[in-house]
Amino acid sequence: MKPQDLLVLLKKMTQDGKDLSCRGLAASLGMNPSSVSESLERSKNAQLVDRNKRRVNTLALQEFLIHGVQYVFPVQAGRVGRGVPAYVSASPIKEQLTSTSDSYVWHDVKGTARGQQIEPLYPTALQAALRDEELYQWLVIVDTLRMGRAREKAIAIAELNKRIQNYAENQ
Repeated sequence: MKPQDLLVLLKKMTQDGKDLSCRGLAASLGMNPSSVSESLERSKNAQLVDRNKRRVNTLALQEFLIHGVQYVFPVQAGRVGRGVPAYVSASPIKEQLTSTSDSYVWHDVKGTARGQQIEPLYPTALQAALRDEELYQWLVIVDTLRMGRAREKAIAIAELNKRIQNYAENQ
């Protein structure tokens, strides 16, 4: 697995991304079509998509996100800077926390928020998220699973479960 594999899978879980071709996924994620094709092949080998590479295996993805993403794609907060809200500083996690003293951002010189900078899952994830609010929220959930504490992770897991159920119902 590579970080772009997870980004492609998350995009396929969105309303806008579920029916996109490799070329459409590539355009929406700022990647080239061959990278998306290779990504889907790796996901097929990991049993995260069906053999036709069209439908995400939600149970496998759910298990990987809950139990594995923090080890495979860890993240640590860096210096304070300007950017786009991320992790517990963004929806859908921030509304469910009573208080958080720290702010977190994905670095972006055009961003309006300040906080500790964290690396997005993949370099093009920020731009893709800015064009797709649903993908943005998926990435916030994944960041919370990557670096959150127990309470934050519990919120992220509840959001993950809700979204996976919604995806399954709409297939």
